[in-house]
Parts: sequence; C-alpha cells; structure tokens
Amino acid sequence: MKHALAAALQERGYETLTQVQEAVTQPDVADRDLLVSAQTGSGKTVGFGLALAPTLLGDAEEFGEAAAPLALVIAPTRELAMQVKHELGWLYRGAGARIASCVGGMDMRDERRALERGAHIVAATPGRLRDHIMRGSIDLSQVRGVVLDEADEMLDLGFREDLEFILGEAPEERRTLLFSATVPPAIANLAETFQKDALRIKTAGETKQHSDIEYRLMSVAQADAENAIINVLRYYEAPSSIVFANTRAAVNRLAARLTNRGLPVVTLSGELSQTERSHALQAMRDGRARVCVATDVAARGIDLPGLELVVHAELPSNHETLLHRSGRTGRAGRKGVSALIAPPKARSKALRLLKWAKLSAEHCEAPSADDILARDEERMLADPVWQEPVAENEQAGVQTLLDTFTPEQIAATYLRLFRSRHSAPEELRPVDAQEPRKERKERKPFGPSVWFSLSGGRATGADPRRVLPMLCKAGGIDRDAIGAIRIQENETFAEISQDAVEGFLKALDGKTELEPGAVLTRLDQAPDLPPPPRRGPGGPKGGFKGDRAPKPHRGKSDGAKPYHKKSEGSDDRRPPRKDWKDKPRRDDRPERSERPDRAERPERSKPRPAERPRKPAPAVTAKPKGASDPSKRMTRPGSPAGKPSGKPSGKPSGIPAAKPYAAKGPKPPVGKPNSKKNKARAAAAKGGDARPRHKSGGPSKHR
Repeated sequence: MKHALAAALQERGYETLTQVQEAVTQPDVADRDLLVSAQTGSGKTVGFGLALAPTLLGDAEEFGEAAAPLALVIAPTRELAMQVKHELGWLYRGAGARIASCVGGMDMRDERRALERGAHIVAATPGRLRDHIMRGSIDLSQVRGVVLDEADEMLDLGFREDLEFILGEAPEERRTLLFSATVPPAIANLAETFQKDALRIKTAGETKQHSDIEYRLMSVAQADAENAIINVLRYYEAPSSIVFANTRAAVNRLAARLTNRGLPVVTLSGELSQTERSHALQAMRDGRARVCVATDVAARGIDLPGLELVVHAELPSNHETLLHRSGRTGRAGRKGVSALIAPPKARSKALRLLKWAKLSAEHCEAPSADDILARDEERMLADPVWQEPVAENEQAGVQTLLDTFTPEQIAATYLRLFRSRHSAPEELRPVDAQEPRKERKERKPFGPSVWFSLSGGRATGADPRRVLPMLCKAGGIDRDAIGAIRIQENETFAEISQDAVEGFLKALDGKTELEPGAVLTRLDQAPDLPPPPRRGPGGPKGGFKGDRAPKPHRGKSDGAKPYHKKSEGSDDRRPPRKDWKDKPRRDDRPERSERPDRAERPERSKPRPAERPRKPAPAVTAKPKGASDPSKRMTRPGSPAGKPSGKPSGKPSGIPAAKPYAAKGPKPPVGKPNSKKNKARAAAAKGGDARPRHKSGGPSKHR
C-alpha cells in the first residue's frame, strides 16, 4: 500500500481493513478485472479506491500534473457520486489527486471548465457522463481504470445502454471493476461482455446479511401507522435517523407531520434539485437536522455519520430494496436498528420480504406512550451530569433553591422541564382494535305528543326550515322537543312533545300569532294527514316521489307481454308475434319431386302482368310545319299569352351599344344592397358625404 494512502487511513481512524478491502488489495489481484459482491456498508468505496491505486500511481507516490482523466467511477445516483468524490478526496489527498464530478442537476458549464483544467479521477452518473462524451468535453484516451459502483442498481434504473456506450468509448486496454451488493444474471452478462478474465470476489458477509443491524417488525393498528413512526423516533432518540416512504407525496406529508411535532426534519426525494439535496445531507452531517424523510433515492450508498435508526414507514417493493434501505445504518462495524411499521394489511408482505432477504426480525408492538416516558427517565438518570460536583459559581443558586423549595418540588420541576424539551408521545390503540364504523343512527320513537296547527301552508311559502326555528324561539324549547312537521296546501301541522307542552304554552303567555299570518291553534287529536312523500330517484329536486304510485313491473310472466291496458277482469293478451325463426328454412322445403305440377296448381285469382290489358296511349295530333308551341313562349306576368313582351333582344349589327351609366356620378350599388359602401354612394348621390361612416356616426378612419 502506498505511504500516502496508509497515512490517510490512519488519520481517518482505520485500524484494520474490512473483508472486502482486504480482498481487493491482495498482490495477486493488482492488475486484474474484478467482480466484487459485498453487503452495503462494508467499505466498498474505500475498497475500490485502494484497488485503483496500483493502476493509477504505478511505482510513484504522487500523481503528476492533472490532464485527461485516468479513472472513471460511475454511480447510479447524484448523492452516491458526490459521496464517492468526497471519500476518494480524503483518501488520495496526500497523493495530490484532483477529483472532478459530472452529475445531473449541476451546471454543465462548470463541469466542462473543471475538466478543461484537468482531473485525475472523475466521479459521474451515467447520463451526464454520456452527455459530456457526446459533446466532446471529456477525453477518455488516457483512462486506465473504470469502476461501476452499485452496478445492479444502475441496471435496475435503466442505465444499461448508457453504460455500454461509455465502456465502448473507453480504451480497450483498461481495468474494469464491478462492485455490487448482488450479482444477478444481468450483471454477470455485463461482466462477460466488458471484462477480461474477471476475478469473482465474494466476501463472507454476504452469507449473513447485516449482522450489525437489529431488525424489528412492529405491529400497529391500521389507523396508527404515522403515530407509530413518531413514537419510534421518540423511543430511540437517535442522533440521526432516516424514514423511508415510497412516494414524494408521502415524504412531504410525513415531513410536515414530524415538523409540527418539533422534530428537526429534512427531506430527500427526486423532485429536489441537486443543491437542495446537498444542503439536506449537509444538515444531517452537521447535526442541524436529526431526521431525514426520503424516498428510495437515498437507499443506495448514502453514508450519514451517527445514523442509528432506519424506519420503513412504507414497505419497499422487493427485498433487495429492504436490504439497501437498512444498510444506511450498521455501517463499518457500528450497530443500528431497522424498524418495519406493519399494520394488519401489510404484515404478510413484511413477512415475505424478511423471508426472501433471509433476515430474522424481532416481532413486537410499537412503543407506547408509557414506554417512551420510561425510556426518557432512563436517559435522564443516565446523564453523566449527575456525577459532576457542584461548581463554586453554582453554590449560591443551589442554596437558594434548597431554602425556597422542598426537594420534592425541585425534582418535580426538573422533571417537567426535561419533558417539555421533548415532543409528547402519541397514544396508540391496541393492535387488534377494529376501525370504528360509521353506523346509521336510528331515530328513536318520539313518544307522547300534542299537535298544533299554524295558519298558512305551502301556498303561502311555509317551509320546515322556517317553522322549526319559529316554534323554538316563540316557545323557548329545544329542537328535540319538536317532532314531525307536516305542511299542507293551506295549513301547517307541528308535533310537540307532551313533556314540553306546558313550558311551551307558558312561554307563549296566551299569544297565538307567532308571526304575521301564522296563528297557532292547539288540536285535541292528531290530524288526519296523508302519508309523507316517499323518497326515491324519480322524485323532484329533493328526491321525493310525492303521492305517485309505483309503476307496475313489466317483466315477462309466461312469455307474452301485454300490449295495451286491459280492462278489469280481462285476461286477453296479444298473440305471440311471428318471428323470423318460425319461417321454414330452405332445407325444410319439400323436394322438387314432391311439389305439384304446374298443371295441378290452382289458378291464380289475378292474371299475370303480361295478360293484363293495357291502357290505350293518348292520340297525338300532327302540328303544321313551322308552328311554335305557345307553352314555351316567354311571357311577362300579367300580359296575355301569345303577345310578345318587352323589347327585342340583341342589337343591330354595326352600331356599338352604349355603355350603361356612362354619365358622371356615383357607381351603381354592387354586392350587398345594405353595405356601408353602397349606403355611402347613395348618400353621395343625394349630395351628402361620400365617405363611409362608423356605426357611431363619425367619418371612417380608413379610406
């Protein structure tokens, strides 16, 4: 290992290398293509950084002057590409490496200028790197090594064509390293196509997934899924946590809910720009935010320091995504917790995902409010501040508290202040609690009552919405004391509970006219009223059918349908009509030999068309030669037939015809008779202004 890289690892706190880092730095794999599969969080970024060192540096300890890039590192997401740039930056800082990035969402002109200044290593996403190659802003002629990080994810995202294009443009004499969490057949085919005699490296950690991560399958009631997320975050109080959801809308909703509870939250999804994503990750690294709500865009390669908790608010679609999500914690030997929120409808899916991922999870319920308060007290008592002696500058304040309050008051006040700095936990329902159904309220029987009548009904505009408040206001009773209100054409009836009648009459104090035209009268018995109108889809606006009787069912009874309204007691029915199926088919006709001869057939009642007598044609009289047909002559209306009308048409030969309207003056009307131009010409002929005028009466602006 180069001295500069060893010093960088020691400065970073690396005492021993991980399994994958040890495997790729063996002397016998220094110049070979590698196909490496290792679980997420196993140090693959530093691993391929160490594996590239012999290829890029050779025998030298430092890089020379930066020009065309010597290595390409391709990652599926912008965040992972920027993280690769950061990791390789501190690893190769002592060797004087210059590292550039080419990722989507950043200014392409800045990236082009950085490439023109020169770079030893380029960390890029497939789409943006292909754009630079096609524009000619990057020179791949000096590339010695290409690394495909998270190759399986790039194929899942549809980058196969871009990868094939990039690898086809790179020099053939290069070293190609493929790093992936899994090696599906698509990755194996890609390795066979673009690698030469690749060495397959499979670490032992792949057989036991995420041994440093504690999986917990938390059962919650269907309506308490989001409340359970809040309680999980409060129970663990991790320095940094990440909550995964499947959609951007769910991310925004959860972020708003957690922010309202006082938790410092940032979001990470595909709708954010690269600058916003970088700021969100930097806030998590600086400690300004403790919770990151993200989609699966953050499930690959993101390394946040102190990330101890991963919450799956919504379950992923496959077990590989589950592994990559959970792999954000428990990295580099640190411990972590991955909590799966499983309402009853999602529990079977959670069990399938764990089975396919070959993971064992602890089955438990989401933390309750009492569990969180007990955990808060444990953290409070475990604080090392209790073991520190009282400072001199604190003696006066401590003595004042002891002299003023009792120890119980001081302890209670401290406990209240401690709890006020934390968000209150949510009360969760039992896991097997059924969702409350909205039951239809059945109207209870009204009981004994007294009927009153009001003068005026439908004809005077009476309406229950006016009658009800009028009775309540005049009699000082509640609406529950009023039963049915029946509005007739000229009178209105109202039912009042018998228990409320005495107070009702006392409030009226003998007054009978509640409003002008509304005179109240007490009835001795219930009025004889028709049944209320029945509601239904065929009624007027409110869905009432009124007093109309339902139409009789016109379905089939015994195959025949009534064709008219029958008289009472009649059982006549229309005879069934002949259907085309009743006609004899050609196959059912008798054979020609069985048909009767023509001679034996009965005579026709009507003669054949050829035998019928024809009408005689009308007689035609011959016309004298030269005689004209008077019916074809042109006659003027009102003139006797046969007399020529008008002047002879045509003109004598040799005499030129005079042009009509030869005299000076306005031209005759042309086109529509009432057009503006013709009206103007008519006005000019009478001595007026010849210019056309607007509708307003003024002269036109256009000549």
